[in-house]
Amino acid sequence: MDFNYLAIVVAAVVPVVLGFIWYNPKVFGVAWMRAAEMTEAKIKGGNMAIIFSVSLVLSVILAFFTNFLVIHEFGVYGLTGGNLDAATTQAFLEEFEGTWRTYKHGALHGAMAGIMFALPVIGINALFERKNFKYILINAGYWIVCLTIMGSIISGWIA
Repeated sequence: MDFNYLAIVVAAVVPVVLGFIWYNPKVFGVAWMRAAEMTEAKIKGGNMAIIFSVSLVLSVILAFFTNFLVIHEFGVYGLTGGNLDAATTQAFLEEFEGTWRTYKHGALHGAMAGIMFALPVIGINALFERKNFKYILINAGYWIVCLTIMGSIISGWIA
């Protein structure tokens, strides 16, 4: 089983595209700015080329790691220490490989990652930063939707 690098690249673009929509003033942008104590001056003061470039690199890392969350065969490889020559490993993979490689199943695991990982991380940080519940909901909601879409793409798109 190999990585579908094209799916990883496409999934990596999801946070950027979804961010343009999610944080648009007509969607959650105004509420997010208030909750984050963000001003137009702060937004204009940043180097957007660097912000988007680094964000894209981090999104590639996230998309690459999402493989391990949504594709169960990677767990088999981990359990065997990469020893794919073992007869039991081969028999297992012959019977079950690809069984759960669907868009729907990837979306489920992506959503689970968003709820069980992103939400707690954002929530803990927000509590110590003294941000309100709306801030947590807007940002965690973004990552739950984002990881749902990313997981769907990575799991369902079989090269």
